[in-house]
Amino acid sequence: MSKITIRPAVSADVLKIQNIVKDAYSVYIERIGREPAPMTDDYTVHVKAKRVWVLDTAEGLAGLMVLRMEADHLLVSNVAVERGSQGKGFGRRLLDFADEFATQNGKSELRLYTNELMRENLAIYQKLGWEEYRRAEQDGFRRVFMCKKLRRSGG
Repeated sequence: MSKITIRPAVSADVLKIQNIVKDAYSVYIERIGREPAPMTDDYTVHVKAKRVWVLDTAEGLAGLMVLRMEADHLLVSNVAVERGSQGKGFGRRLLDFADEFATQNGKSELRLYTNELMRENLAIYQKLGWEEYRRAEQDGFRRVFMCKKLRRSGG
């Protein structure tokens, strides 16, 4: 198996990040009736703010994650894997990295939200230990808010 690394994104990654997001989320446009929120995000800003992590393979970037440190939790505001690389466990690797990153930064909870029409994602998150805690309309999207409690090490 080729080496896979997760590293902070750099400005040279922005175009590839935008392409991965477009590839991963464009399948939902018809279902939702408009571009999903991640497709309209400004990844140049996120990269400069050091919020984007990329999954790098021997073939190049295959996925990414946007993490936002909040006062009492780590928000996973986007996880995207290009369609040709889906089903290889890359999304799970990114989410496992988020668990480690949160713990290293003293957070005991992860949160995320996804569109309620992205049923496949809801099933994946639930399988990985995430729990729904709220549904609401936000920014014109019907969202499902989920959280995952982390075990603190050494406590």
